Amino acid sequence: MQILKADPARFAAIPNYPFAENWIEIDLGEGHKGRMHYLDEGPKDAPPVLLFHGEPSWSFLYRNMIPILVGAGFRCLAPDLIGFGKSDTPDDIGFYTYARHTNWLKQWRDAVVPQPAALFCQDWGGLLGLRMVGDEPDRYTCVVASTTFLPTGGTPSPAFLAWREFAKSSPEFQIGELLQRATATERTPEEVAAYDAPFPDEPSKAGARAFPQLVPVEDGMAGIKENIEAWKGLAAFDKPFLTLFGEDDPVTGGLAPVLIERIAGAKGRPHGTLSTCGHFCQEDRPVELAQGVMDMAKVAGFLS
Repeated sequence: MQILKADPARFAAIPNYPFAENWIEIDLGEGHKGRMHYLDEGPKDAPPVLLFHGEPSWSFLYRNMIPILVGAGFRCLAPDLIGFGKSDTPDDIGFYTYARHTNWLKQWRDAVVPQPAALFCQDWGGLLGLRMVGDEPDRYTCVVASTTFLPTGGTPSPAFLAWREFAKSSPEFQIGELLQRATATERTPEEVAAYDAPFPDEPSKAGARAFPQLVPVEDGMAGIKENIEAWKGLAAFDKPFLTLFGEDDPVTGGLAPVLIERIAGAKGRPHGTLSTCGHFCQEDRPVELAQGVMDMAKVAGFLS
C-alpha cells in the first residue's frame, strides 16, 4: 500500500479559500504514518468550534461558514479527513475502516484542540463526530448536526443502497459532479473543480469509494457495537443539540426526528428543515447553519 500525497498544484486556484495550511502527523496503523491537513482560523484563545466534513468533500465545504463564525468570536477548526482534501490518502480501499477513521480523528482532536469545543458535523462528519460526543460528552459544549446520523444497523433505504453501489462500482466517479447533484443551488465550474482537486486519478479516490461501504446500516456490520455503546452517552447529552437538515436531501430526510426524540439536549430546540437545501447544506445554507452554531453556543454559555 502507498500513502499518496496531495498535489499542491491542483489546489493553486481554489476560489474563496484564503486559509492557511496546518498539518499534523497521524499514526495510521500497521506501521504507516500520514499527514492530516486542517484549517485553524480565528484567535487561538477564542471558543473553538470543530467543523467535520463528510463524503466525498473536504474543508473547502466550510469556506462560507468560517468567516461568519470567526466574525462571531469563534476559533474554527476544520480537518480534512484522511483520504480527503489535502490530507494523505492510503490507496488501499480495504485499509479504511470506521474504527480507523474514528481513531485518526481522535488523534487530531487530542493533539490540536483537547479542550471542550462546540461541534458542527455533517454526513460522515456526523458518524464520526456523534460517535465522539457519545464516547466523551464532557468534551463538547453544544452540537449542530446536519444530514447525518449515528446508525446501528437495521434496514437501509433504497436511496442509500443505490449510492453505496454507485460509489463501489461506477467507473465514472466524478466527485465535483456528485457535489453538484447533491446541492439544491448551482455550483460554479470553479467550485466543481475545487471538489475534484483532491482526486486526480483512481487511486486517490480510495477513501471516497470506501466510505459508503463502511456505514453500519445493516445488522452485523463493523461499528454497530461501538455505536450502540456511544448512543448511551449521546442520548444522555443534555447540552444544546440542534438539527438543521435539507428538505431536498433524499438520503437523510427522515433521520432528524430520531435525533430529536432520543437526545436529551435536543428537546425544545428550534430544529429546522431548510428549504432549497440538499445534502450539503454548507453550500446551500451556510448563513443559517452558522447562525445555528452561534445560537446553540450562546445558549450553552460558550459564546458571549
